[in-house]
Amino acid sequence: MSLVYNFDIDTITDVLKILAGNIQKRRLEKGLSRNALSEISGIPAATIAKFEQKHSISLASYVALAKALGYTREIKELLSRPLYNTMEELDRINKNKERKRGMRNEARK
Repeated sequence: MSLVYNFDIDTITDVLKILAGNIQKRRLEKGLSRNALSEISGIPAATIAKFEQKHSISLASYVALAKALGYTREIKELLSRPLYNTMEELDRINKNKERKRGMRNEARK
């Protein structure tokens, strides 16, 4: 499915860099060292350092860090609301709200 408009110019790397920077900012605002955040979250300090420097982490580790910093609600709200780009897409979203499985690509055509 192609979008009618897409003004999103951020790459995946750009987004990961922002997420890593945000974790680091929140950690520093709370006056936590990587070792202290490691103790609170259960995530190794080396993993935290790798994420902050190279922007690479598993989803489970990211969620553990966010939770340790007090952002459980924000993580749970991620992707909680549908987004649409056309009225046709909004209609399709509203019709499919209770679907348990996606359609195969062939069935969409």
